[in-house]
Amino acid sequence: MNILALNGGSATLKFKLYKFPDAGSETLLLEGEEEHSGGKGIVPSAQAVVKRCEKHGIDAIGYRIVHGGSTFVEPTLLSPERIETLRGLEFLDPLHNPAEVAMVEAGFRELPHAPGVAVFDTAFHSTLPELAWRYALPRGLTEHQHVRKYGFHGISFSFVSKELLKSQHRPPAGSRIIICHLGSGASICAIKDGASIDTSMGMTPLEGLVMSTRSGDIDPGLLLYLLHSGKLSIDELDDTLNHKSGLLGLSGSSGDVRTLEEAEAKGDSAANMALEIFSYRVCTYIGGYAAALGGADTIAFAGGIGERSPEIREKICWRLKFLGVELSATANAAALGKKPAKITTESSSVQVWVIPTNEELEVSRQSYGVVRSLGQ
Repeated sequence: MNILALNGGSATLKFKLYKFPDAGSETLLLEGEEEHSGGKGIVPSAQAVVKRCEKHGIDAIGYRIVHGGSTFVEPTLLSPERIETLRGLEFLDPLHNPAEVAMVEAGFRELPHAPGVAVFDTAFHSTLPELAWRYALPRGLTEHQHVRKYGFHGISFSFVSKELLKSQHRPPAGSRIIICHLGSGASICAIKDGASIDTSMGMTPLEGLVMSTRSGDIDPGLLLYLLHSGKLSIDELDDTLNHKSGLLGLSGSSGDVRTLEEAEAKGDSAANMALEIFSYRVCTYIGGYAAALGGADTIAFAGGIGERSPEIREKICWRLKFLGVELSATANAAALGKKPAKITTESSSVQVWVIPTNEELEVSRQSYGVVRSLGQ
């Protein structure tokens, strides 16, 4: 069975086509990405990808969907009715979900008889306990307004946690893991016995860590001040928090860690401070999640920064000595996201790993599970 995974971003559509045998590991047949103009501009890209992959045969399509709200908490076989339900959730993520619904509709038009499966970033966090997902707001504002922590990057956390346990040759039961998905968007997840119990992103992807251009956690009173004082309009504040803050705002020059590391090496103090604040914020979350888990046995890094920046990993790990983390400088320098790698010494109380994430493979695997259960 051949499963095509479609992963739509704000400007690109990544895809991978996998062949799933009756037994054994899946095989990657084709991969790539198509640029698009944003929003419903993703439609021509989706059509082009399907046409490109059809020569290999496509038995089903798996779609990465960012936000499933409280409605979709597992991979879901799509139907016209469920697509309409998805459309009704677009207000929760107007940046991603409308384009993703358009991508789904394009896939159905191109291959009307192939099953489509939606795999949700938020679904992995459906196991959060109420003490983690409920905001301290009046219940009248939260009960019927979809106001709660949802969390994101769940597809990546799902893949990385399973790959980590496989590399450690152990089952989920008894595991206490903290995964740091660090990229232009960044979040952390506390995972106990294989299930998410807390995560840094909230109702939106703006909460939590300092990111490339997003502010992360910030005093709500500061936002009220900026609005009441007339410093920023609502639209300007939205743009500032999402597109002009984070590493870009702190450094005044770039939101790209690679660029900032080069500037830091040349003595740029603003670049240095941006990277230090980024790393510090990661550490404070790791410490908090170690407490939530009752102790952590493993910390894993994934995402573009987490996989390919030994410098950032070092900035984070030296602050974690209180947990018993002992980084191996040699192993850390050699781990560049090509394969799973342990980067701590044998005497380290907590293992630290670099695990390359693969969202498209996770979407394909979950989609295969759904389609196979139908006997197709």
